[in-house]
Amino acid sequence: MKPAHAPADHPSIPPKKTGILIANLGTPDGYDYWSMRRYLNEFLSDKRVIDYPAWKWQPLLQGIILTKRPFTSGKNYKLIWNEDKNESPLMTITRSQAEALRARATAEWGDAVMVDFCMRYGNPSTQDVLERMVKAGCQRIVFLPLYPQYAGATSATANDQLFRALMVQKWQPAVRTCEPYFDRPDYIGALAASVRRALGDTVPAKLVASYHGMPKRYLLEGDPYHCQCQKTSRLLKEALGWPDGVIDTTFQSVFGTEEWLRPYTVEHVAELARRGITDIAVISPAFAADCIETLEEINGEIRESFEHAGGKGFTYIPCLNDDPAHVEVMLAVVRDNIAGWV
Repeated sequence: MKPAHAPADHPSIPPKKTGILIANLGTPDGYDYWSMRRYLNEFLSDKRVIDYPAWKWQPLLQGIILTKRPFTSGKNYKLIWNEDKNESPLMTITRSQAEALRARATAEWGDAVMVDFCMRYGNPSTQDVLERMVKAGCQRIVFLPLYPQYAGATSATANDQLFRALMVQKWQPAVRTCEPYFDRPDYIGALAASVRRALGDTVPAKLVASYHGMPKRYLLEGDPYHCQCQKTSRLLKEALGWPDGVIDTTFQSVFGTEEWLRPYTVEHVAELARRGITDIAVISPAFAADCIETLEEINGEIRESFEHAGGKGFTYIPCLNDDPAHVEVMLAVVRDNIAGWV
């Protein structure tokens, strides 16, 4: 619509809305070589992820890594690909999360809100989705990165990309970024409920809480991720009412040659099997949606490491995904941050 008494050539202005934008890590468009190369190039060129000087890192990345890694990563993606929709499971699940959150947000705030999702790497890009929301009239946006624990390589880089997208807007919306939600009672309760669904009332010999890894150096430089992972595991143990020692906190997806946060999941599960703990469960509290790191790495490489060392029973507990309790957590986080706007 046009403002009252505006001249005939005045651009139309859509009705004012508040946007709710959720963001996940990202996904390649396909598992072919060039799709994988484009995705990996964007991901591994992010200074929040790999902070080596460009003169040192880029020749290695553009040469050896991006020549070989798209083939191996593509094979891994092919194993889990949603062939019906021709997309990765992360895309399927994140879209479903957005649809469920949209239904709940619309029921609470009606047409005053617009809900969408974006990816930090790949499509739909943060910039494309932000532009769509601005054109639809979103003058205020609540931005929720789907990472329960904060890390520079996840939450911060998602925020960075949003801020870059804002830089090219003629009329910038006001933005509120959401803080990590790892210690919210409703989130911990949803995690605990997922464990009970998978295991019933049985207390396992070990529940391995496997979090995405990062270089140990990042912790020493002030990143709070490691501490927030440890607290997540502790709060989950307390919510389940389990004794000390049942939940082990480990880290997966090690990359490069420097030391990362320990213990490494792939090594730890093998050590458990060698110690005679041959039945374990594994959960991934750092992931809001099942993805290559859970569906292929945990259920593939990490499971194989455990079984090769003598393990027998391996139960993977899925991420919260679009479980109604998880959607309610998202809605509650948004509700806290949208206060005064709708």
